[in-house]
Amino acid sequence: MKGKIIVIEGTDCSGKETQSKLLEERLKKDKIKCIRFSFPMYDTPTGKIVGGPYLGKEEISESYFDEGAVNVDPHVICLYYAADRKYNMKKIEEYLEKGYYVILDRYTTSNLAHQGSKITDPDERFNMYQWIDKLEYWLLRLPKPDLTIFLHMPLKYSLELRKNRESIDEHEKDENYLRQSEECYIELSELYNWSKVECIKDNKIRTIEDINDEIYNIIKTKNN
Repeated sequence: MKGKIIVIEGTDCSGKETQSKLLEERLKKDKIKCIRFSFPMYDTPTGKIVGGPYLGKEEISESYFDEGAVNVDPHVICLYYAADRKYNMKKIEEYLEKGYYVILDRYTTSNLAHQGSKITDPDERFNMYQWIDKLEYWLLRLPKPDLTIFLHMPLKYSLELRKNRESIDEHEKDENYLRQSEECYIELSELYNWSKVECIKDNKIRTIEDINDEIYNIIKTKNN
């Protein structure tokens, strides 16, 4: 039986990495074959291009783009991220063929939100969504997710949380960009019917365990 792709998406500081790792641990405890990957894959050639010259991470302190990473034409940037997924897809498909649950910390869905957020006109933004869909799923033939779980951390809380980060990239420095991305994520979650998990309850940040329980229950419900 072929495996399934479970995507963990979310706004800034929503805990995508933490939750995807915990999910992998829980599924393994249930004797379910699973493996986790994170995009961009910064330790691969394509991921290094995204992380260094574009985002200005690691030893490269700033983006190669004079206009700043946030201001680069979204169509151009989509190609870099899509190339990283295409380059690394073979290893993922091997696990799918073996029946694994493949947990992805970010995927094509990130391109939709982050690059779509740069377009203010609703109709043009929707056209951008369709262009990305066609690019990644049709032209590059990347597999579509079986389930996308969207973690929503409202911006005012994420701004407080990211004060603890040791370093932030070009996008994370731009509060207006983060606000537009949040709005875009919410729009996409409704448009694509993603499973939405709110990280705030009664004006307080939920515990990591509480959020993970909800994620785990969504997966159990969807697969019954």
